[in-house]
Amino acid sequence: MTLDGLQPTILLPALVAGLLVLATHIPLGREVLRRGIIFIDLAIAQIAGLGIVIASTLGFEINGWRTQVSAVIAALTWALCLRWMERKNPTHLEAVIGVSFVAAACAAILLMSQDPHAGEHLKDLLVGQILWTTWDGLLPLAGVTALTLLGWFGLRWRDSPLGFYLLFAITVTASVQVVGVYLVFASLIVPALAAGGRLVRAGAVGVAGYVLGLLASGLFDLPAGAAIVLALVVCAVIFPTSLRDGQAA
Repeated sequence: MTLDGLQPTILLPALVAGLLVLATHIPLGREVLRRGIIFIDLAIAQIAGLGIVIASTLGFEINGWRTQVSAVIAALTWALCLRWMERKNPTHLEAVIGVSFVAAACAAILLMSQDPHAGEHLKDLLVGQILWTTWDGLLPLAGVTALTLLGWFGLRWRDSPLGFYLLFAITVTASVQVVGVYLVFASLIVPALAAGGRLVRAGAVGVAGYVLGLLASGLFDLPAGAAIVLALVVCAVIFPTSLRDGQAA
């Protein structure tokens, strides 16, 4: 254990990134649970990742605008396909979501098979690079967060099935490039599941998970994404228990 990893210049931008992700993912996660399409975030995140891999294969810069456009187009296209499937055959929607996740993951692996840095790219896609977040790098995520919250609460796109899918695709595409597929899934599902859909309680679980995960990562030199995911799960287990104990008292 060392205190050298607890550098505010690294941890604070990462924490703000986590808070921005939670601000949109908690209400979206609650809707995902209500709809019963738990793995939609994994599928769309992986589809967006496939768009990034395709752009990289074509020679575009990972952080370039053409790569971002590729990721957004891929995610929006599949979101529209899922909405069509929901209307035509909702019974098999969850199965289609699962198959699309596996297919996108395998397609990405095949495209990266000739890349000597494929392992590193795949790890970044899954686990993310939240500790590499900079204040300037947070601006696109902050912009997407503001637009999503405006659409969700202000314009009430959450009441529109199509609006839900479009907001979901754009938000997940922005988030997965900062925190990775695993943290996107955990941020969507774990707080909402632990808090029974209550936004304030879900926010408490999410913030506690990110804070503890980042501290553990800094203290023990652990991968930040994996540490935060496990911290979220631990907080989700403890949080309802503490609530029941308090109510019983």
